Amino acid sequence: MRETVAFLKELAANNNKQWFDANRARYRVLRTRFEELTAELIDGIGTFDAEVRGLKPKDCIFRINRDTRFSNDKSPYKTHFSAFIAPRGKKSGYAGYYFHVEPEGDGMIGHSLLAAGAVCIPPIVLKSIREEIVDNGDQMLEAIAAAKGFEISRYSSLKRTPAGFPTGTPYDELLRLKDVCLDRAMSEEELYDTELIAKTLAAYRTTHPFIAQVNRAIQYAFEEMM
Repeated sequence: MRETVAFLKELAANNNKQWFDANRARYRVLRTRFEELTAELIDGIGTFDAEVRGLKPKDCIFRINRDTRFSNDKSPYKTHFSAFIAPRGKKSGYAGYYFHVEPEGDGMIGHSLLAAGAVCIPPIVLKSIREEIVDNGDQMLEAIAAAKGFEISRYSSLKRTPAGFPTGTPYDELLRLKDVCLDRAMSEEELYDTELIAKTLAAYRTTHPFIAQVNRAIQYAFEEMM
């Protein structure tokens, strides 16, 4: 991880094709190591969440190339490594376990984190999740409390409870979410820990009840769409 963080810091300072091509061999070594780490995470998560068993790293890891077509920022490369371990892979639409490595410091604004949940949720799926919250909100609050060190991600949330859902309940904040996700920051010291994988798996295990409940609601929505 020290080499990965060092590479990403240099990439952030030299985000252009010429530098990347000159360092492509180095990137391939680090990409292979990240694939190995992801494979270990898949195997470990599979011991408590059977829905991710059989996934391959390629099903979960995101490309380092940025899609710049609709962005004012034309930097060609992401300055992080990331993987999303979800049932049927990263593009399935299900909730899962996200691992993100992005250095900070030396003037950089970055963040390494663990996350669990679903983002960029289609309206029909989000409606189903909100119905699950109304019907089984206490269960979800218990699942969130059980996710040690994680907090609700509030980056994408409505200012008011959406129309058609009750207000003044203990679930108001959950109902306003547009992304249903828990996250927790990781320091570089945590990334360098020799027990990184074991500690990451222990953290993800505490989020499994939350993931299972969210995916139950997502499955209901998918069945309605069929």
